[in-house]
Parts: sequence; structure tokens; C-alpha cells
Amino acid sequence: MKGFKEFLLRGNVIDLAVAVVIGAAFTNIVNAFVKGIIDPLVGAFGSKDLAAYSSCIKGPCVVDPSGNVTSGIRILWGSVLSAALSFLITAAVVYFLLILPMNHFMAKRKTVEEEALEAEAKEVELLTQIRDALTSSR
Repeated sequence: MKGFKEFLLRGNVIDLAVAVVIGAAFTNIVNAFVKGIIDPLVGAFGSKDLAAYSSCIKGPCVVDPSGNVTSGIRILWGSVLSAALSFLITAAVVYFLLILPMNHFMAKRKTVEEEALEAEAKEVELLTQIRDALTSSR
């Protein structure tokens, strides 16, 4: 039980749980954006709902009033397009709002650390030269 408690209280597990919860909430925002903005923009050229886009293969498709296909094979490519747009929007937001700024921050941090190490190396070299000069003058 003690090992399980340590596992749960480890920072990575808690960070992962927070990421999953925020990701789920963010998914709702992206889905609302696609449904409220992207779908109507696409609807200007056809149907207002991307899920309504479909094609029928193997004969004419006959759909009963409840929406079930009674004959033919119906491919619902509109819902796939909607899911792909949701994924692309999510990926773009994550990249531009999280990954890109973090990479920029890490590059700056690395530069500062490298400058500090370089200054420390110069200081050590200077101290070595002073030591050598003092020992050689004796």
C-alpha cells in the first residue's frame, strides 16, 4: 500500500491527471468551435452539418425515417472530415500556444546556462593563470 501511495503522489502522475482533465475540457471547446464556426462555413457551400456529407457505394442507398440505411453501403466521410478538422485545430493550438513558447523559453534558458558555464570556465582559467604566475615568481 505504501508503494502505491508513493506512486500516486509522485509529481508525474498528478501532472498527467491534470493534463487529461484539461485535455478533455479543451476537446469540448474545439468541438464547439468546429460545430459552431467551421461547420457553418463549410455549410455555406453545401450542408450545414459536416456529418451530413456521405457517399453511397454498392447501389443506391435507401435510408428509412429513423436514419438507418436499408439498402446500399453508405460512407460517412463528413464525420471523418469533422474529426480531422477537430484534430488539426487541437494540434495547432497545442503547438502554437504550448510547444512553441516552451521551446523558445527552453532555448533562452539554455543560452543563459551556457553563458554562465562559459563565464565560470573563464574565471577558472584566469585563477589558474594567477596561481601559475604566483608559483613561478617564487
